[in-house]
Amino acid sequence: MEGETVGRRVDGARRPARSVTVNLAESPLGWLLARGLIGERQFDAGEKLRSDWERANLSPSLTMRWDAAPRSSARRGSDDHLEPTERQTAARQRFDAAMAALGRDLNDIAWRVICSGEAMPVAEKALGWPVRSGRLVLRLALDRLADFYRLPG
Repeated sequence: MEGETVGRRVDGARRPARSVTVNLAESPLGWLLARGLIGERQFDAGEKLRSDWERANLSPSLTMRWDAAPRSSARRGSDDHLEPTERQTAARQRFDAAMAALGRDLNDIAWRVICSGEAMPVAEKALGWPVRSGRLVLRLALDRLADFYRLPG
């Protein structure tokens, strides 16, 4: 019974173990959206922040990258006409402005869950918050981000 646990009911009888399948590649925002705990607009706002964070190359890297950034002739975004360094700078400016728009009260939970990919219970514990309180605060942060990015309501 590797990986299984068998519990006992109150009457002493054994109950079968339950198994849970977890997709580790699913983002915390994707998890919340899939369960109807956040709306599409909130999800899109979080994805825009995460995209700016990644484009600004703010995530920690394990090694030096020596390969050149691929160049594409297709237009995908508003800053695709910029050189790679300018694109990175523009993303950093958008990220910093978005975090400033969130303010000190909301930017920590947003960074932890959206950018760092921390699960909500982990973020709540790190912040010293009660269980399930982070979801409410994150929803407020996502609404503010949606307004910042001017997403249609």
